[in-house]
Amino acid sequence: MYTQNRARARSPSGASGLFSRVTSEKLCRAQHELHFQAATYLCLLRSIREHVALHQEFHGKGDTTRQRIKFSDDRVCKSHLLNCCPHDVLSGTRMDLGECLKVHDLALRADYEIASKEQDFFFELDAMDHLQSFIADCDRRTEVAKKRLAETQEEISAEVAAKAERVHELNEEIGKLLAKVEQLGAEGNVEESQKVMDEVEKARAKKREAEEVYRNSMPASSFQQQKLRVCEVCSAYLGLHDNDRRLADHFGGKLHLGFIEIREKLEELKRVVAEKQEKRNQERLKRREEREREEREKLRRSRSHSKNPKRSSKERFRDQDLASRDRDRNSRDRSPRDRDRKDKKRSYESANGRSEDRRSSEEREAGEI
Repeated sequence: MYTQNRARARSPSGASGLFSRVTSEKLCRAQHELHFQAATYLCLLRSIREHVALHQEFHGKGDTTRQRIKFSDDRVCKSHLLNCCPHDVLSGTRMDLGECLKVHDLALRADYEIASKEQDFFFELDAMDHLQSFIADCDRRTEVAKKRLAETQEEISAEVAAKAERVHELNEEIGKLLAKVEQLGAEGNVEESQKVMDEVEKARAKKREAEEVYRNSMPASSFQQQKLRVCEVCSAYLGLHDNDRRLADHFGGKLHLGFIEIREKLEELKRVVAEKQEKRNQERLKRREEREREEREKLRRSRSHSKNPKRSSKERFRDQDLASRDRDRNSRDRSPRDRDRKDKKRSYESANGRSEDRRSSEEREAGEI
């Protein structure tokens, strides 16, 4: 069988059949590749046409509100312009407030920073009101949490409560120091980090002493119960027996640091607003004094004119100048006949005056004789 196939392949008819089969397979493969290329090209053309159609239909019809408004518009968040909006600061925390109801745009913030160098828009007042409202709401939640803890936890004496408060204060100090150590380590400041770790060890020693005092002041069963406390900054719950890792995560976390940033920004805004208000009050008082001084000066001038109706030398000189100009203008406007008549009249009056003087002198001489 094998020999027969080899013989058939060696024969001219067998070789031509094999060549035709190979050629047909090549043609078939080329045909498939050509169809695939054609389909791909048709898909590309279809996609381009759809893209052009969508572009022509929706181009320029989107939300262009942020492009139309300016940073001074009421729809723009003034806290965002000053980089202190709680919606941005607390983003990604368990107290994420979601998207702000007003417009946030970094381009508008850049425009405001440039324009504020030449003009004071006093947006600090709006941002201060916003942060005050937010912090007041947070403080209300803190008070509610404290009341809830007071109702649910076992009541202890004032002395024991003061000892427990001392342990909480040391926990807070340790947590802040550990967060500072992590920050310094991330910055590569090893020496400062080591110094802060020494302070952490001292705080831990104080904490062990305070816990011992607190443990001896109450029964063991009550000591094992977790005593909670509400953080005054972010209203989160803290345990009396929390370990250092938990404290570091809290005091170095984004939520706690975000509230610290908001509270510090609020104090800064209060100071800036007070300074600007004081400056405005001084400018307003200065303008008022200038107006009053001008009014007093006008009143004094009016009274002096009423008492002395004589005009000043400057005003008299101006009136004389105007009168001389009028006379010159009238003399230029008169005709030669009028000037001759007036000259004759003047010469006649002068002649009559001389004759009358001569007659009066003769009469005086006759009377003397």
